[in-house]
Amino acid sequence: MAERKSDRTRAAILAAARERFGADGYERATIRAIAADAAIDPAMVMRYFGTKEKLFAAAAEFDLRLPDLGDLPPEELGDALVRHFVTRWEGDDTLRALLRSSVTNEAAADRMRDIFTAQLAPTLRALAVEEPGVRAGLVASQTLGFALCRYILEIAPIATMSHDEVVAWLGPTITRYLTSSP
Repeated sequence: MAERKSDRTRAAILAAARERFGADGYERATIRAIAADAAIDPAMVMRYFGTKEKLFAAAAEFDLRLPDLGDLPPEELGDALVRHFVTRWEGDDTLRALLRSSVTNEAAADRMRDIFTAQLAPTLRALAVEEPGVRAGLVASQTLGFALCRYILEIAPIATMSHDEVVAWLGPTITRYLTSSP
């Protein structure tokens, strides 16, 4: 089936919004700038999304695409999750844009919380991890803190570590969060 023009327009707006929110953050990004980036009239952005907040929510849809961890031994869970998160952070600007915006915007912070609550806790529950909500929060604290330092603040040497180095440093901590008692 052929792609409709409205689908292409919507996709162009979302792509421009992700770029603009990522570069400027929620507060400084404007509908006018997003429309210019998408090469359309600002009225079209409003027609498709209604408000800047609704546009942001649509642009910030993000699937962590968590891997099936069910076959891994418990001592490998942290390494697998860290490697997965680093790959996801580097493979999609949307999550970095959401992180950047979530520091200063409550709607973005809500979206980030929703992503980790709705996607990570059920994965941990499926692994029969005790207190999956608490442990998902601990995993989020490490992965989000690391991502902030690496991708937003670009703190050396965190920003230039290889994936293997990141896994070596963070993997054991995540494993402890998932397997140990407090």
